[in-house]
Amino acid sequence: MTNENNRILAPISGKVVELATVPDPVFSEKLTGDGCAILADGSDVLAPIDGEITLFFETKHAFAITGADGVQVLVHIGLDTVILDGEGITALHHTGEHVTAGTPILRLDLPVLQKHHINLISPVLIVNYDKVRHLTPAPAIGEEVAAGRDCVLQYAV
Repeated sequence: MTNENNRILAPISGKVVELATVPDPVFSEKLTGDGCAILADGSDVLAPIDGEITLFFETKHAFAITGADGVQVLVHIGLDTVILDGEGITALHHTGEHVTAGTPILRLDLPVLQKHHINLISPVLIVNYDKVRHLTPAPAIGEEVAAGRDCVLQYAV
């Protein structure tokens, strides 16, 4: 059975950026997954899908949620945020917890991130995209999206 209506919500508010233009080859060349990116301008990072938090970096810069269909969605906050070792990012949940789409997962202290000149382009990726067909970015490049409200990716399994 195929589901054509799987939606991934914007985990953070901001402007949609094409993944190929992200200034980090790990993301632009799709080495860690396929999806899109958001130039973040919000401080709340929400769960993009219903599922279990299956990965949460100690540095709090990225997490992944695996849905009931087995698709794992990775949210990576900014580029080079790992160098801050968690400074400016507060975790609100942990690995193993079940969450619903729209649940706050992280809170960002934007002034701290800006002080450290962190590029807030935030990739939203399907890590195991071999499980997915027809991955489609939902909004147009450059469009503003609202966290927890707007769909950024649609896929079929």
